[in-house]
Amino acid sequence: MNTSSNAIVDSAGVSAPGYRAATRPFYWSVCRELWENRSIYIAPLMVAIVVLFGFLVSTIGLPERRRAVLLDPAKARAAIEAPYDMAAIMLILTAFIVGVFYCLDALHGERRDRSILFWKSLPVSDATTLLSKAMVPLVVLPLVTFAIIVATQLVMLLWTSVLLITHGMSPASTWTYFPLFRNSFILLYGLAAIALWHAPIYGWVLLISGWARRATFLWAVLPFLAIAFFERITFGTSHFASMLKDRLMGFAPTAFAFKMHSVDCPQLTPGTYLSTPGLWLGLIFAAAFVAAAVRLRRYRGPL
Repeated sequence: MNTSSNAIVDSAGVSAPGYRAATRPFYWSVCRELWENRSIYIAPLMVAIVVLFGFLVSTIGLPERRRAVLLDPAKARAAIEAPYDMAAIMLILTAFIVGVFYCLDALHGERRDRSILFWKSLPVSDATTLLSKAMVPLVVLPLVTFAIIVATQLVMLLWTSVLLITHGMSPASTWTYFPLFRNSFILLYGLAAIALWHAPIYGWVLLISGWARRATFLWAVLPFLAIAFFERITFGTSHFASMLKDRLMGFAPTAFAFKMHSVDCPQLTPGTYLSTPGLWLGLIFAAAFVAAAVRLRRYRGPL
């Protein structure tokens, strides 16, 4: 008599697996975004394949170049790390672009194809829907990017090791100057720092996606360009442009301590990063943008 009516019980009195009272709308909303937006992982995978192909071509003549730089530890470290750092930078940049264009279409797309009528008929609140969409650039994309970067760098390490061994050289220099485990931890920390720093950008784009009737990219970008241009021609200053630049790349000086003459740089500085006013101000703006987007979705219909 005390068994919930939506649970199935077998003859032994044990609930059958797979049946739960909770429908977990947030979890399934995030899964829906992954099912409907395959570019979230396909675009980084394609870039990783291109990067790997370019790296394989660049390894022609690698043993001779490696012998030439091993006499100088500083040059050896720079030469060995360069392709791995470039691969990570390319994939991080790809993830940012994918995140921005995903947010541009997140709310506008469902209004354009009128699927918003179906999704609103489900027992899922607008807040849950918006939070699940915000999770994609803030959590899902960084984790996907992290996995792809680590897999790409591992393939690069293994290929380099095999190539050096076949030419009678030890691959120890590669693994010494590019420790995969330590660099993976730094990469994960960096991706988290970037995602939090870019949160107001994603929040703003989500808001524009729910507000604009067309040309979402122009509505998201042109107001900032207009303000920067107006300030420049009117006052001869560029404070607003500097603020935009800081929002794009200002995470690095606070999240890391770069030492020009240290082989162990960069050093992680999470305390400095978390105590930066710009981080928390950006998160406040991001929360405000998402809250405004929730309200817009509540009253916006199909286009």
